[in-house]
Amino acid sequence: MFKQIMNFFASPGAKGAIEDAAPTQYIFTGPVASEEKKSIFIDEVEQGTPAKNITGYIDRVKKGRLDRWLDRVVKASGSQTVFFIMIAGLLVWAFLGIPYGQTDNWAAVISDVQAIISYFFDSLLMRQQLNGYERQVRISASLRSRVHSQKRMLRQILASKRYKKPSFEEIQNFHSDKFDLNLPQENWINRASNRTAVVLGHFGTICLYWICIFIWLGFGQYCDWSDRWQLYINSGTSALMILIFTFLANIRERHDEYVERCMNCIFEVDSDVELKLRILSGDTEPNPTIVIPAPPLGSFQRIIFYYADVVGTLVGIALLFIVLIIWAGIGPVMQWNNNWWLFIGTYAGLIGLIDGFVLRNVQQRLHQYERLALEEAKLEDIGLSDDIGVPAPEKTKVNYSSINYRLSNKMGIICAHEVTVMLGILLVIGLVIGASAMRWTLTGQLICNIPPSIIESFFMMILITGHNLSEADWRADLLHMYLWRLRLYAFVDQLTDEPGECSDIQRH
Repeated sequence: MFKQIMNFFASPGAKGAIEDAAPTQYIFTGPVASEEKKSIFIDEVEQGTPAKNITGYIDRVKKGRLDRWLDRVVKASGSQTVFFIMIAGLLVWAFLGIPYGQTDNWAAVISDVQAIISYFFDSLLMRQQLNGYERQVRISASLRSRVHSQKRMLRQILASKRYKKPSFEEIQNFHSDKFDLNLPQENWINRASNRTAVVLGHFGTICLYWICIFIWLGFGQYCDWSDRWQLYINSGTSALMILIFTFLANIRERHDEYVERCMNCIFEVDSDVELKLRILSGDTEPNPTIVIPAPPLGSFQRIIFYYADVVGTLVGIALLFIVLIIWAGIGPVMQWNNNWWLFIGTYAGLIGLIDGFVLRNVQQRLHQYERLALEEAKLEDIGLSDDIGVPAPEKTKVNYSSINYRLSNKMGIICAHEVTVMLGILLVIGLVIGASAMRWTLTGQLICNIPPSIIESFFMMILITGHNLSEADWRADLLHMYLWRLRLYAFVDQLTDEPGECSDIQRH
């Protein structure tokens, strides 16, 4: 019975299959074009839009207006403007601390602001991750789609014995004026952000963070475990969390933009190879649709994904607005005291703590599924390389053996485990019970604010670590895929007619 209930609640969180097909490069001239494709071409010309093949990468536009609006909000949250506004806000708060730093309200305000901002960014980061997963799996499907067609046409061309393959030396020495030899370079701001991310996500930085926490704990007895002593760490971790949240949204948005630019370069080369092959072979069969099957999920993992989907649709933000209205309404009753100020921070902080555990789990799991989909695309490239007898370039090596990588990876796996998420939920329940036993006094609310603030700051640093590890893999793979396609382009471009033979296009 329990299993049936779990499956009922978990079923909406199951990840579905994702499919895509690379845009087909059509040849609209000569008898090689089918009547259907000719009619498409004629219709487009008559409508005043000349037919033009899609050559670069184009992200899929979502059908729902609300989805498109939410995606624009997510994109804006990772912008430079929002990042600098948040930094300016932190500086203003820090300077106001000079005259007002000794008041409890000053510390409570930053706690509330941090909790609300973190609550918002939890939802935005969740949607950002879900969008990134869907996009990258679609990319893998699209790459495989085009490779299938390239394999088919190359086998036809090479089997015809009408073309002479270039030597490997000719391929290596080939240079095209159409394509650069490297992927787009990042500007100095992006490079500075990447270096900052490496520092913030470094295992040593995380250890330093916990050293600071233990130093604060060491002063507890000296400060008589007072509310003021608790407010000190609450203010510090609150400011740190705002910084990390905005920085993480910013670097993820930068990463997505960079991936799109790289994929555009890869798709440009890939589509040119396809077009050349279609001209040589006369093949007009569209690129096939590739289906990436849904990953297998356990019941509890599906529940986590279901929760992530709810958070990613920003339903939680709508609920927060309702809570804010109720909170404002009870302000006069509580005479706007410190207890009242902390209520909204307590609510947002506890929910945000659960979101932090879920965010790390979702990041780890989705990255695994992305890697599996990409590995399939890389295997297709290897198969094509074997078919034509042209070795792929060597992949840039990521230093997986470094102490930082191994420790960070192990720590990330532990933090992303389903059991860790369950422990996080139990921790929140325990904090609520403890605060209720203390009748939600100032001390009771601080107990509900401080552990979530400390733990969620730690989890945000782990998210940066996870981002750094996955980005290192992606950058190496993007460069490898691009260099391989340049080599494939050189091979196809230098296919020459054997003496006394002619190509299909020449025969027509």
